[in-house]
Amino acid sequence: QVQLVESGGGSVQAGGSLSLSCVASVSIFSINNMRWYRHAPGMQRELVASIRSGGSTDYADAVKGRFTISRDSAKNTVYLQMNTLKPEDTARYYCYADSNGSDYWGQGTQVTVSS
Repeated sequence: QVQLVESGGGSVQAGGSLSLSCVASVSIFSINNMRWYRHAPGMQRELVASIRSGGSTDYADAVKGRFTISRDSAKNTVYLQMNTLKPEDTARYYCYADSNGSDYWGQGTQVTVSS
């Protein structure tokens, strides 16, 4: 069982930055993939960024060059640094982990970007 706790959301003006954190209850080295998803009202859930156990990363086209996913294994934490935020980045952001064939989700953290 893996528990994920996100933090760091909030409200910011367009062009601003936010940093999200996701703390896992187990060593992140035991997790195959960790991802950030977002879900805006009326929209489909969207994969934003992912980091594999080996450290490779992927990003959605909409956030490439603006968002950075990283991890701190000593803190069992994955981060999402979000720069140059746009109103269309407004959504609830969820941390996801794939471990031993099971999927785990955090409760989400709200990000609101005003124009």
